[in-house]
Amino acid sequence: MPQTVLVTGGAGFIGSHTCVELLRSGHEVVVLDDHSNSSPEALERVAKIAGRPVAATHIADVRDRRALDAVFMSHPIDAVIHFAAKKAVGESVRIPLAYYDVNVGGTTALVSAMHDHGVHRLVFSSSCSVYGDATTVPLTEDSPTAPTNPYATTKWTCEQVLADLCRHVPGLRVLALRYFNPAGAHPTGLLGEDPRGVPNNIMPFLTQIAVGRRDELSVFGDDYPTPDGTGVRDYIHVVDVAEGHRAALDHIDDAPGMRVFNLGTGHGASVLELVRTFERVSGRPIPHRVTERRPGDVAELVADPAKVTAAWGWSARRDLTAMCRDAWNFQQQNPHGYAPVPNTPSPLPASSPRQETSTCS
Repeated sequence: MPQTVLVTGGAGFIGSHTCVELLRSGHEVVVLDDHSNSSPEALERVAKIAGRPVAATHIADVRDRRALDAVFMSHPIDAVIHFAAKKAVGESVRIPLAYYDVNVGGTTALVSAMHDHGVHRLVFSSSCSVYGDATTVPLTEDSPTAPTNPYATTKWTCEQVLADLCRHVPGLRVLALRYFNPAGAHPTGLLGEDPRGVPNNIMPFLTQIAVGRRDELSVFGDDYPTPDGTGVRDYIHVVDVAEGHRAALDHIDDAPGMRVFNLGTGHGASVLELVRTFERVSGRPIPHRVTERRPGDVAELVADPAKVTAAWGWSARRDLTAMCRDAWNFQQQNPHGYAPVPNTPSPLPASSPRQETSTCS
């Protein structure tokens, strides 16, 4: 049945792709986004791909209860998909209080507003980073959680809050999706990852190097206990992640309370393997240098997605080559991201700031 879905952070990387899938499935979509790390242009492109626009866009901070109340009073919201959060591992180590304020405070404000307005279905954007420095892989939903940085701890804390609420609030249904490393872009080239400032994830950094916007990639450590010494992650195509959220909405009423599912491919790739794949797909060399490990990083995170496949029939269908191809296609079509093409070329920086190679979003 078509539903009216509030998507917080709906103009962001994963949020915008999810809006496309929801609209194509017949749902009405209401977006709340403060555009602190997104562009309104993304929602214009969502409409082009889906063939129709979102029902409404509210520019507001998810922590703003007055703004949240206005959204719920203006629309007959049936369910919420909650993406709005800060998501960079390195940044969270530097400014942990901001991460607790936005990620935990935003989630509690949102759930409080939902409760007051009689909305009891929530799909929560969690993260594989809650597993921490895993001793065995692949990771199931029952693997121990041991966050190693403030970003991961905020996601784990939100899960604990939501689980506790489900024990005490009759009728509340929550699906927490622990997805691994989203990458790629929409195959049309209209939607992709276009963060403000220096990218916190590796794929947009690779594409910006290839298009000439940045100089080189910093690889944080090559002495991990992995085949080539660099961190191994389960990269998953953003469209697969978006389809996972659409499936979650279809299955949120399967059982009461809170349930947790991994979204991943079940296959890991090292940073250097990703670099080599991108070089092959793009035909562009990627200058890179190894630097010291980054605080809060772990050696390997790879999903076991068997639970979600058994429950919903969902599985990732796109491989690392497709992720690199689609991300490069987006960057080629949009060399300056969603920003208008400048009249004169901007000078390249003398040196590029270090990037975040392995954030689990």
